This record gives sequence, structure tokens and C-alpha cells, in this order.
Amino acid sequence: MAKVDLVLLHPPAIYDFRRRPIKLGPISDVIPSTPIFEMYPVGFASISEYLERKGLRVRIVNVALKMLKKEGFDVERLIASLHPRAFGIDLHWMPHCHGSLALTTIIKKYHPDTPVILGGFSATYFHEEIIKGYPHVDYVVRGDSAEEPLLQLMKVIRGGGDLSEVPNLTWRDNGEVIVNPLTHVPSDLNGVVIDYAHIMRQVARYRDLTGYAPFTNWFLYPLTAVFTCRGCSYNCKTCGASRWALTMMEGRGRPAYRDPVLLAKDIITVQRHLNAPIFIIGDIMQPGHDYAGVLLRELRRTKIKNHIVYEFFRPPKRGLLEEIARTTPNFNIQISPESHDNEVRSAFGRPYSNDELEDFLDEAVKTGAKRIDLFFMVGLPKQDYDSVLETASYCRHLLERYGTKRTLFPFVSPLAPFLDPGSMVFEEPERFGYHLLFRTLEEHRQALEGPSWKYFLNYETQWMSRDEIVYSTYEGGRRLNALKGEFGIIDQEMAKSIEERISRAVDMMKRIDVIMDAMEGEQREEGLRKLGVHVREMEKAIVCDKKELEWPTHFFRMNVFKILHTILFHRGPNIMRAP
Repeated sequence: MAKVDLVLLHPPAIYDFRRRPIKLGPISDVIPSTPIFEMYPVGFASISEYLERKGLRVRIVNVALKMLKKEGFDVERLIASLHPRAFGIDLHWMPHCHGSLALTTIIKKYHPDTPVILGGFSATYFHEEIIKGYPHVDYVVRGDSAEEPLLQLMKVIRGGGDLSEVPNLTWRDNGEVIVNPLTHVPSDLNGVVIDYAHIMRQVARYRDLTGYAPFTNWFLYPLTAVFTCRGCSYNCKTCGASRWALTMMEGRGRPAYRDPVLLAKDIITVQRHLNAPIFIIGDIMQPGHDYAGVLLRELRRTKIKNHIVYEFFRPPKRGLLEEIARTTPNFNIQISPESHDNEVRSAFGRPYSNDELEDFLDEAVKTGAKRIDLFFMVGLPKQDYDSVLETASYCRHLLERYGTKRTLFPFVSPLAPFLDPGSMVFEEPERFGYHLLFRTLEEHRQALEGPSWKYFLNYETQWMSRDEIVYSTYEGGRRLNALKGEFGIIDQEMAKSIEERISRAVDMMKRIDVIMDAMEGEQREEGLRKLGVHVREMEKAIVCDKKELEWPTHFFRMNVFKILHTILFHRGPNIMRAP
């Protein structure tokens, strides 16, 4: 087999999670992954496809998932056995800063001369601190479109050349930090793609099922995704991918969209290979009504049987859902009101009213949406403890209105563990009523060595302390869980199980606080060890159940045959078949 050029490693959020007594809490309850955040960024798939199309060999290894699935899995043995020309590690969202930096140390232990590359939003924000302060990192590729800069960097690593010519690169030259200009900011996404056929062939090539799985239960529930854009036109105050943040960090003044004709082809291609829900990342109305119209027109050329998930940043104009229903009969909706309170929602950056939201929900139910997910957050500007509980009361109003259809699924989760670096609140916390507790990358890394998610939080607000953020999340989750049980959204057995999980979590948090307040040194460590959480517990959500996140689907048993057919017979453009 030809030498691998680049191995992309996805780290766990906390490297030593298997032996540390930590209570990770509900920080990932409303996404498919566990609190270890084993879901690797979607950019891994597009980077792999792009570089392979250009003649390089790339392998993805989901280290986090391997560690989660097998407690005795030896990370150092794995890394010692790999011999690529370079290693790439994602530091996209900040929860991975502990695990990402730990992997760089292990790589250099066994491969001192092999370059280590970091990339992602958080790496972009902290690029100079990383190159100055972490000698095991050789390069940071900045920006939200790493495919082409990474290709150019790999050509230099493989055959020589001038590093100063690689766009978006931060590197070290005789101890001096060199920041190359950020000139690769593509205006569209027509040159990159997420190709699931490519990923399945890579699984066969490297005989590594868990290395390529995006999250812990993917092969039982193979959720797929296509993306409309990189960047955003909205300014949610705590988001590191907002228009304001990306303009500041990356010079991206407007989103880069994928052509709607190509996006339709992406959806049709996924359906050809998998009987799985397809999540369209990004609001199809963000680029305008014409974009959505072209996408839906192209999709109507093929009978779309898969469940399609549409994400909306705000309620769209009336009539769009009727068009969606005609095009994709099995359609589902996600929208994040963030709060029931119009003032809080507006302060956060979601400029619409409850009346607009409910008009939208009326239309969604009438047009036959299979399910509607509503996401509410804790830790928002102008939101206090009572406001979180009032959100649960508002959800009762919504369930009384729409609950008989059993299509409405409300969720609540904390804005945790960190505010995004580069977001408006991170840059100007006092202006928005926040108090920031950590600033540097190293401070965030050290915070993840705390005993519970309360100690990870890098902020408080003038309306809520850390404790209030934690306990309002649990109480809001408890009330929402009881509502879903009452209205039959979940069965009574599940509702009871979640109630017990929340009670155990609250008790554990209080016991941890007693130890932290009353003990020090080895006595504290021993006290925390006795409270240690088993790894398997990390796979369970707390304020909801992971099964609540699953969109309805059918014929899953046929996926295995489609996957095998793709691996054995399908040839993608300019991509070598697996040996």
C-alpha cells in the first residue's frame, strides 16, 4: 500500500477521561455525540475527498471514538504504528483543546520529525499562542476552508518548497512566529464536497470501521449531512461562527454558499448510498428565496424518499413549507428560539417574535412535518434563573397547542462548556453583561482538568452565577422531561429514567462541590476518585435521551447492502478504489 501522506486525528475533548473522576454533565445532550465530543468536524470528510482527488493519500482516525468504545484502547500504540508524512488534528471548537494538545505531545514522542498541523476555528483564533507556546505543533492552517492551503502545505512537506507561499499558514522559523497572509477565503463552496462513497471506500482501504465512524452509534443510526455554506449572515452574540466573528478572524464578510444545483446533487447522491436522514446544514433561506427555489426545483427531478432535515435560523416566509412538503414528503425541521422571552432572544441575536414562531409552527404542522425540534439555551444575555423555568412553561403552551400530533420536540441545554473565542461576547463581555473567567488557550485547557462541567464554564453573567446556570439547566430539563412524558412525546419509562438521571446528576454536583470546598491536595483527589463516573455513563444524555434526537426513518436494515455495494462497485471521480 502506498505511503499515507496525511493522517487526520480527531481527539476526545478530555484526553484522560477514562481515568479521571469527572462529571461532564449535559454539555452534549442535544447533539448525537457524547460529552467526549467524538463527532469529528464535517471538514475532515471534505479535506479527505479534496486531497485524495488531488493525488494524496489521507486517512481519518477517530481517536475519541476508539477510546470510548474500548476502555483498554492504547492510543500511544496506535500513534506509534502510524507513519504518515504529516499528522493533522482538529481544534475546531474549544472543548477539544485538552485532547488536541495531548495528542500533539504523543505524536512527537514517537515521531519527533513528523510535522503536526492544527486547524479549525479555535486554532485560527489562538494561532499565535499555539505556535509560540506549544512546541509540538509545527503549523496552524487558519480559516474555515483548509482544503487548498492544506494541499499546498502537504506539497511542501512532501517535495520541498517555500512555506512563505502557503496561504493562511502560521508557522515557526528558527523560533520566530511567521504569519502568512490569510488570502484563501473562497467566495463559494463549489470545489469541495462531502462524499459518503469516498468515506466508505476509505473504511475498506484501511479496514477501520470505528476510525471513520462520526459518532458512537453511527452505524446503527447513520445520520448524514450536506452543507449549504461556510460563514453566516447572523450575529448571535456567543457564536464563534457568526458574521461578526468570521469577519474579524478570517476576513469573511459574507457566507460562501454551495451552488443549489450541486447541493441537490449531494442530497441525491447520499440517498443513493444510504437509507438515512439527511441534515441540510445551514438555513436554505439564508442566501435568499431564489436559492431555496432552485434547490427544491432540482430535488423534484428525483423522488426523495429519505428523511430530510431543514434547519431554519428564523421562521421563513409563509408558503416555503408547502413547497418543501411537495418536494420532500418526509421533511423535518430544526429551529432554535433559544428562549421563550422575546427580549432575551433579541439580545442573543435571534430577531423574531413568539407570534412569528407560532405562525411558523402552525404551517409546519399543517404541511405535514414529521417532527419539529425546538432548542432552548441556558446562559443567555438578560436571562435569569426564573426565566429558564418560564421557558418550560412556554413549552407547555406549545405542547397544548401542537402536542397531540407528537411532532414537537422541545429541548433545553446549557451554553457550555465555553463561550466561543472570537464571538462578540468573548471579545466584549462587559458590554453584554458577561464576566469572562478564562482568556487564553492554556487557561481553557487547564479548566478542562476540573472535576465537573461547572468548573469548565468560562463565564458568568450579571443575571446568573455558575451555580445558577448549572442548577437552572437541571431544573429546566426536569420540567421539560415531565412535560414530554405527560404529553406522550416520550413514554413513561423513558421519562422516569431521565428524571432519575437528573436527580443523580444534581446529587453528584453537590457532592463534588462539598469536596472542592472542604478538601485540598491528595485528600481532595481521593474524595473525587470515589465519586468517579464509569465511561459507559458518558454515553447517556442527562436532561433528555439520545433517542429523542433521532428523526423518523425506515428500512435501516437495507443500509448494510447499500454500503457493501458502494465499497465494492462504485468508483468516484479521480479516486482510486480500495485495495
